[in-house]
Amino acid sequence: MTEHTTPMAPVADICLLLEGTWPYVRGGVSSWVNQLILGLPELTFSVFFIGGQKEAYGKRHYAIPSNVVHIEEHFLETAWTSSDPRARRADADIAQALRDLHRFFHYPETPTGEEGGALLDLLAEGRIEREDFLHGKASWEVITEGYERYCTDPSFVNYFWTLRSMQSPVFMLAEAARRMPRARMLHSISTGYAGLLGSILQRLWGCRYLLSEHGIYTKERKIDLAQASWIAENPDEQLSTGLDAEVSYIRRLWIRFFERVGLLTYRSADPIIALYEGNRQRQVLDGADPLRTRVIPNGIALDAWAGALERRPPGIPPVVGLVGRVVPIKDVKTFIRAMRGVVSAMPEAEGWIVGPEEEDPDYASECHSLVASLGLQDKVKFLGFRRIDEILPQLGLMVLTSISEAQPLVILEAWAAGVPVVSSDVGSCRELIEGAGVEDRSLGPAGEVVAIADPQATSRAILALLRNPQRWRAAQAVGLQRVERYYTEALMLGRYRGLYREATETA
Repeated sequence: MTEHTTPMAPVADICLLLEGTWPYVRGGVSSWVNQLILGLPELTFSVFFIGGQKEAYGKRHYAIPSNVVHIEEHFLETAWTSSDPRARRADADIAQALRDLHRFFHYPETPTGEEGGALLDLLAEGRIEREDFLHGKASWEVITEGYERYCTDPSFVNYFWTLRSMQSPVFMLAEAARRMPRARMLHSISTGYAGLLGSILQRLWGCRYLLSEHGIYTKERKIDLAQASWIAENPDEQLSTGLDAEVSYIRRLWIRFFERVGLLTYRSADPIIALYEGNRQRQVLDGADPLRTRVIPNGIALDAWAGALERRPPGIPPVVGLVGRVVPIKDVKTFIRAMRGVVSAMPEAEGWIVGPEEEDPDYASECHSLVASLGLQDKVKFLGFRRIDEILPQLGLMVLTSISEAQPLVILEAWAAGVPVVSSDVGSCRELIEGAGVEDRSLGPAGEVVAIADPQATSRAILALLRNPQRWRAAQAVGLQRVERYYTEALMLGRYRGLYREATETA
């Protein structure tokens, strides 16, 4: 394997473009990436990892497999540094290029496919450099034009620094793309910055570009941005009326930026993979060509879970587990509040929160405080990161209270280990638990589906299964049948192997 400091690297079969996931962050997407690389040992991979701040990522949580021949890491915090901070004079061509870039990412008019292609050529060929954007007079003039024409927030300072924060990573990624060792095909696991990089590289290399989306990146960023407290806003805007009153102009700029990045990615990638039909339809609504889209569900290695199934006790353990990162999108607080109702009705019950807390320490601290305020210190336990195959045999139920999911691997793993699931109605969770088609639905439910952020409904669903052994065992049996029939690793890897072979044989 070569690191990014090595000038020459072997040509890989697949270049994986990963944002904020493998090998530094544990979780469903990272586990899937690891599964993909290890499951296709006959193929070689290069990896381009994109992170935010380097200090936010500690050690690698995954060993680098031998078929990864190159890996490099880039952190967006470096996008604002410049090797040549001198002021640059205005140039008509550079000014027009910057104007085209601003129009595509920030102006309200929806850009055409031709405009997107021209922008990618501009970035791929390096016709404007990071220093032109950061220090050029033309950049100042273009930003000022956009502010005077469109901005409803009277703070030019907010507008100016927001655009610099958005666009600097664009130039950083374009520079990195021009230095990236070649591969026979591209595969990004999201739109966003990874998708933008994939679009630039596809323009440079002229190869096939495959996009897989676990969640819909643009939708998830909208959720994050709606909750973000770091966005500078003008309080006077809150006096406005209409549908947009709740979303400030600066916040809308960020949302539009990620929408346009998603549009670029959808126009560049073929095929475009979703985990389930609902997300495929969402991709089409967001601009993907329906003829390029297809569904490939997750899959797990059933043999790996046979031991966990064998270790299950004969009875139903009164233990309810949430397995996932302790972050707001998992809505751990709803799980904690649901456990208050469960414990009140079933005093022997316990709730286990199994997952890392370092990603959002403030939120994790709030969760600990909530446990204490509800008097659940002896009933709700934070176990940190654990081997899930050791945890699952001890659980009576798996619970997901997430506000956003795609197709959680943890549900499939729970079923393979004989654990029914209660889940919020997000992503493909209803399709998983109740069945995706006529034949699948005929098996019956493998748990319960409840509304988002509803601790009372979650509590009732948990109790309905734990206190009814016949219903619990029926759900357990259906989960085992469903995962064995529709969600195996062999099926998933076979589908990706076929796509990779098709692309690399013509490269």
